[in-house]
Amino acid sequence: MLKKYKFAIFRSALPVYILFSMVFFACDRKTKEYYSPPYYNLNKPYIIKLPSELKEISGIAYYGKDNSLFAESDDKGCLYKIFLNKPADIRKWKFSHKRDYEDIVLHDSAFYILNNNGDIVSLSFLKDSLITHEYSFPENGKYEFESLYYDDKLQKLVLLCKDCEIDKNGTVSAYNFDPQQFTYSSSYTIDARNIIEMTRPLSTRYKPSGASVNPVTGELYILSSINKLLVVAERNGKIKEIYHLDPSLFNHPEGITFTPNGGLFISNEAGKMQPATILFFQFKNADNK
Repeated sequence: MLKKYKFAIFRSALPVYILFSMVFFACDRKTKEYYSPPYYNLNKPYIIKLPSELKEISGIAYYGKDNSLFAESDDKGCLYKIFLNKPADIRKWKFSHKRDYEDIVLHDSAFYILNNNGDIVSLSFLKDSLITHEYSFPENGKYEFESLYYDDKLQKLVLLCKDCEIDKNGTVSAYNFDPQQFTYSSSYTIDARNIIEMTRPLSTRYKPSGASVNPVTGELYILSSINKLLVVAERNGKIKEIYHLDPSLFNHPEGITFTPNGGLFISNEAGKMQPATILFFQFKNADNK
């Protein structure tokens, strides 16, 4: 059963934790509480403010060797490394000219960056230089993407349509990209009619902006910045639960990634009066509530 849009009031303040030997600033607000997935509290993030150069951050990828994040910005053609204990001290590598880059995946020591038309750029380091290859999306016509993730069961990258001409009557199409054969293929289709009904009249389309597989639960988490939603689905796109996001925290959520133990990162582009941010949500289990 899909969760409905409800509110509750919380009265407790969130203490400051030390995670990964780094201090995150916790959000301590007295406001309405939105429902969250079972293992997270989306009302109480640890907030990392980003420098202005990353005001249009979109995709993020977790790097476990030093607990950092890699990211790309919409139109700069740069790969960024964000040190979570010193987010102002970013590193960057130029890999392309100005285009509309939307998401990033780190897999087998290579980065895969999605352009909004479905093209994928692969990046790999040779010492401190980048080796790049670009793969063109094979379909013609109107195809717009913002979401790219890796499915370890398929052993393929998956692209989710944001606005594709083939999608009608509330559907969202997915495509696969094989990182071994460098080929695209059709994948599953999401039936998003229930989502659209929940968001009317604000939206008449469901438009994913980021996606990632939760390594602990095996579920697919899909963000939608326009719809202000987090959707939890099976890997075949079958929707399990829908969560409305607090717009005061998730002003423009576009990037999502997980740590191996289920920690959740979500990135927000900057707003008119807000800096770009990364929100961290600790995974909660029976021993850690």
